[in-house]
Amino acid sequence: MRVYLATTMSGLARLLADESLESPTAHAVTPGLREWYVEGDAEELEYAALTTAARASLRLLADDPAVPPRRVVVVAEVADATARPAPDVERAAVRLADPVPLRAVVSAHVDDAAAEDDVRRALAALTAADAGDEDAQFLVDGVEDHALGWYAAQEIGPLVELGA
Repeated sequence: MRVYLATTMSGLARLLADESLESPTAHAVTPGLREWYVEGDAEELEYAALTTAARASLRLLADDPAVPPRRVVVVAEVADATARPAPDVERAAVRLADPVPLRAVVSAHVDDAAAEDDVRRALAALTAADAGDEDAQFLVDGVEDHALGWYAAQEIGPLVELGA
């Protein structure tokens, strides 16, 4: 099963140092996501799972303001038995039984420098958006206008070294 793990640049560095990524919840193409997005083909469903992971990455950034303001999603292939749908969390959420080993990582998706100002604005608006402020929600949603850059697994080391 392909899973999308929300993290940050510091989480990406930990992935390299520990050779695994601890993330009890990830995102994937789940039955709940398929039911919600009935018209979506496989590629669209995977993009929807990636997008939900990117939103979760934004929330991780809110918890750690010291890291660069860039959303990061790690993509990995895990055994189906290790990932169970978690519809109580979110329609694309899965609970992972174990940390994801570095060898299972396929790629990473990371915001580029051009997204940083919008990510900062979204982070500043996150609390108000959660409280129902539509203008704040507009700022949070606006981050999704930035496509995440794709990096193959072997490019993660140089990406971390360069600080993205």
